Amino acid sequence: MSVTDSGPRTARATETPEPPAGADPVVSAWRAIAASYHAVTCALEQELGRHGLGVSEFEVLDRLAETPEHKFRAQELAEAVHLSQSALSRLIDRLVKHGLVERCLCGEDRRGIYVIMTEAGQQRHADAAPAHREVLARVLPATAPAATIFS
Repeated sequence: MSVTDSGPRTARATETPEPPAGADPVVSAWRAIAASYHAVTCALEQELGRHGLGVSEFEVLDRLAETPEHKFRAQELAEAVHLSQSALSRLIDRLVKHGLVERCLCGEDRRGIYVIMTEAGQQRHADAAPAHREVLARVLPATAPAATIFS
């Protein structure tokens, strides 16, 4: 059962080429960051797809797993995972459909919604987290110039 509708992409974890002589350093930095992001995202899509998750679905579960009660206010979660409210709402709909999270009204503010990870969500996260961490450890060093440009 797959949460995502998109198929896995092929990862290209190659080093970022050196910028041409005289290239604008800010543009070169941006291109290196974009190349690194693309390499990591492609590799994560492929590995997380084996667990029925996409990158954004895993990121939501990962953020929920980091909290003591496995819950987050929807608005704060959207900001944490860099999604619009509507994009997060659609993503949460998919996770709810697969039993990985639940929505719950916020007791303090009736307009607020909590997203709570279920036991099935905790298990799916626990199963996928090692693959996620392995991809980051393997692919990010290959694209290290992007990570160290502004150091």
